Amino acid sequence: MSTSRCDILIQGGGPVGLACATWTLQKFPDAKLMLIDRNPVDDADLAAADSRGIALSHGSKLLLDTIHAWPTESADIHRVHVSQAGRFGRALMTREELNQDALGHIIRYRDIHMTLRKALRVIQSKSPNFVWQHISQENEQTGINARCIVHAEGGLFKKQDWVESGRDYGQSALVGLVEAENAAPHHAWERFTSEGPLAVLPSHYGPNILNLVWCGSPESSQHRLQLSDADFLKSLQSEFGSRIGRFLTIQDRRLFELGLNYRKEITKDNEVWIGNAAQALHPVAGQGLNLGLRDAFLLAEKLVEVFSGSAENQTPANIQSALEGYAQSRKVDRTTTIGLTDFMARVFTSNLAPIVMARGLALSALQWLPPVKTALARQMMFGRR
Repeated sequence: MSTSRCDILIQGGGPVGLACATWTLQKFPDAKLMLIDRNPVDDADLAAADSRGIALSHGSKLLLDTIHAWPTESADIHRVHVSQAGRFGRALMTREELNQDALGHIIRYRDIHMTLRKALRVIQSKSPNFVWQHISQENEQTGINARCIVHAEGGLFKKQDWVESGRDYGQSALVGLVEAENAAPHHAWERFTSEGPLAVLPSHYGPNILNLVWCGSPESSQHRLQLSDADFLKSLQSEFGSRIGRFLTIQDRRLFELGLNYRKEITKDNEVWIGNAAQALHPVAGQGLNLGLRDAFLLAEKLVEVFSGSAENQTPANIQSALEGYAQSRKVDRTTTIGLTDFMARVFTSNLAPIVMARGLALSALQWLPPVKTALARQMMFGRR
């Protein structure tokens, strides 16, 4: 296959683009597929890169298991405790209630990235028409003639080269690793403060080393970033409480700006957008990468349907029709996940008395209405198909 012509062009070598390429080639090894990856060929830089913890649902684990792309180092979540700081209302979700091995998992971003690269390399050896093109901005590839273009460039909020619909939440997330005195293993805590959600999540480093995600105003978050370790831990203890004992150490503090950016239409002619190239979400419910992986998996099925068939059926009209069918199949899952994440990000930062009261009642209702809690948990774990 010429490197300037292909059937499927995937732009973006992050986890979603890698996953889409791997699932496509797993089902159809002869696919004439090209992946444009701005990361270097060598893994050394990536192995020492982004170490922040990413929440992956159990549904995502089941999908990644199909291509042997699950990292060996991960932390399982068996229980999730949700509460309001200084207010009534709480909810507890457990894996036993849903009859699942885990409610979710925490993975370092770099580990999921590296594992997917390795999985694609295994399949690459059996895919004669696959081209994995590593480029930099200086030698940007142009003039590629592709019958179908998949945009999976992703990117973080405010660092994307497109803006369509959404909102700036006026929040930043401070992330890091915190050591706690008496943390229960496999337990995740989500505490809603007056400035935004504060999450304390498991890590594979052990039961007392936890991933911290503390959302607040940009000013407050910047102030916390500059605090000494001792003053930061004191502030965190005051906000979170003593449920898991004293916080002892903090390391690797970093800030990320938060907002919602999404495309109303995710297909146009022979082009399709997936993952963060289609929607960048607030991390309040840990749904961003999970939604992107579902995008990649279902798009791969559509691509295989079109390009593994007879040449007569691979017309521009049929390709466009397949992509429109994909968009329609993703509509409910996208709309539900975007809407739920946006609702939680906005409602749980309001200090208006009626909303505060409603939040407490909603959390209490989750606790005392198991069918509602189960439905919400399953949406978080598996999305809508």
